Amino acid sequence: MSVDPSKNSSLEAHAPLVEHLMELRDRLLRIVIAVILAFLCLVYFANDIYLFVSEPLRGILPEGGHMIATEVTSPFFAPFKLTLYVAFILSIPYILYQIWAFIAPGLYEQEKKLAIPLLVSSILLFYAGIAFAYYVVFPILFPFFIAAAPETVGVMTDINAYLSFVLKIFFAFGVAFEVPIATVLLIKAGATDVKSLASKRLYVILGCFVVAMLLTPPDPFSQTLLAIPLWLLFELGLLIARLLPATNQEAT
Repeated sequence: MSVDPSKNSSLEAHAPLVEHLMELRDRLLRIVIAVILAFLCLVYFANDIYLFVSEPLRGILPEGGHMIATEVTSPFFAPFKLTLYVAFILSIPYILYQIWAFIAPGLYEQEKKLAIPLLVSSILLFYAGIAFAYYVVFPILFPFFIAAAPETVGVMTDINAYLSFVLKIFFAFGVAFEVPIATVLLIKAGATDVKSLASKRLYVILGCFVVAMLLTPPDPFSQTLLAIPLWLLFELGLLIARLLPATNQEAT
């Protein structure tokens, strides 16, 4: 009995795809387990974590002002939800490592040498963006909002509303601080060059304000606090790209 060669070639072609899908499944499962383990380690400190995150606002509330819960379940679910987000953020290095381990076999050696420092830098910059929001932006933003409140309005922020606000700001600044990485990648990939990007600086600044408008609450103050760092980070990306050695493609 003869075997159809076309069937054998078809099976051989599908085998690598199945292996990749199984590897992807395993790595996604590891990521989920890592986040769950981080959450279980942190859940005991859920209220302490919320107190820490809310300190920039609680510390400047006027006398008699305090945070409130307008829903029955908010005192439990708000710290619970925040802890889950913190667990995910702390797991980002491991998550990116799993992604890197999945795609690394398909990269050239030169690409790996460039990707590893960019990967580490992106993690550090994301954390730096969150720290910048907490230690620099919040101490400026919250006093401004409270001072702008009418005298007859008592400032008592709902804990769920506060959580939604700070998570949006954390995400906005964490992503914004990735601008140097994006700039370097665009230049090293040959999509553009330093001189061309520098010549479009005015358009970039305008784009920074548009992005800030989309990522932050609808007030010009917080948008400016994001747009200016975005522009400065773009300039940092140009500087890093100038300092990096030119690729073979750029050299030619």
